[in-house]
Amino acid sequence: MDESLKFKLERKRGRVLQRYKYYEMKDGYSGRSFVIPEPLRREYASVMGWCAKGVDALADRLVFLKFKNDDFMLNQIYEQNNPDVFFDSAILSALISSCCFIYISPDEEGFPRLQVIDGGNATGTIDPITGLLKEGYAVLERDEDTGLITKEAFFSPGVTVYYENGKLADTRSYNVDYPLLVPVIFRPDAQRPFGHSRISRTCMYLQKNAKRVLERMDVSAEFYSFPQKYVLGTSNEEEAEPLDKWKATIATLLEITKDEDGDKPSVGQFTQQSMQPFIEQLRCVASVFAGETGLTLDDLGFVSDNPSSVEAIRASHENLRLTARKAQRSFGSAFLNAGFLGACLRDDVPYKRRQLYRTKPVWEPLFEPDASMLSSIGDGAIKINQAVEGYINSETLREITGIDSEQ
Repeated sequence: MDESLKFKLERKRGRVLQRYKYYEMKDGYSGRSFVIPEPLRREYASVMGWCAKGVDALADRLVFLKFKNDDFMLNQIYEQNNPDVFFDSAILSALISSCCFIYISPDEEGFPRLQVIDGGNATGTIDPITGLLKEGYAVLERDEDTGLITKEAFFSPGVTVYYENGKLADTRSYNVDYPLLVPVIFRPDAQRPFGHSRISRTCMYLQKNAKRVLERMDVSAEFYSFPQKYVLGTSNEEEAEPLDKWKATIATLLEITKDEDGDKPSVGQFTQQSMQPFIEQLRCVASVFAGETGLTLDDLGFVSDNPSSVEAIRASHENLRLTARKAQRSFGSAFLNAGFLGACLRDDVPYKRRQLYRTKPVWEPLFEPDASMLSSIGDGAIKINQAVEGYINSETLREITGIDSEQ
């Protein structure tokens, strides 16, 4: 048992759990306040879901379709592993924690099973050439109450070793040249081969900032509802009837009589507090968050007056589109790696990774075209095919429009 991988996972696990808390809007208090007392802040504790929106806006556009030139029948492996849930789960987990892992194991008949494990429960040593692991470690089960590990596995080329409650439980060997644990990584680079989380430090700070604005807004709303009033010139004599402050605040009509000398107090009201500064501050924070994540203010709840066309939405989400294209490349490579190892396991043949050079992942379009866009695509396809006969066919149009001609 290689304890170094367990130690590596424990060092990174806290960061992954922190980002899951932000995604699930369970990140707790947004920090101390010099003005609002702590008990009052707990009373008006705010919840903000911008980080979840930033992740979901990208994850919902990444829809894996299939592999083309599928010489090794990888599509068959994924079709028998609940693809509607599997791909969405892997993409969402990778966006939150920067990477997730696909655990591959054979079923009773030897067909590969695929399971997604989040980045807080698996790690390994990556091969920068192929994107596969040299060795890996995964927590398969934890105690629900204590969080202690009850079942874990260590992966090396062709061998998977299982431990239960710290004791060796099983060792299985396979005719595969790589560990049966495949990383799915979002935005990897040479410095950080396991990628970057979609929930960056800037996103977490801005969500905290927005929560503080909402807390101040909620507390100030109480004063906004009941503006402070004042009375000048009241009598200091003990016989004077004390003024009921609550009655003076909510009463529609308040009677104050003159005293024996014929004098009467003057009643006034302080300038009512405005909520506009909080709205402007929240909008400013939302603008910075939108720039960080490639979203628009419409995505964050600040709806514009005029509805946008598909072209306008596409133009406003240009940064999001580029981020999605990059994610498709890295995720597609990971799904190809997992399918490759699944084919090795299914056929009991140690294929070489380079044998899959013709197989390419295909994704659904990032933006579904409307009627006017379909008309423009049709005109363009006709003109291109007039210049180069047969250049655009039904399969090409399927990738551009997302419309399946067979349906």
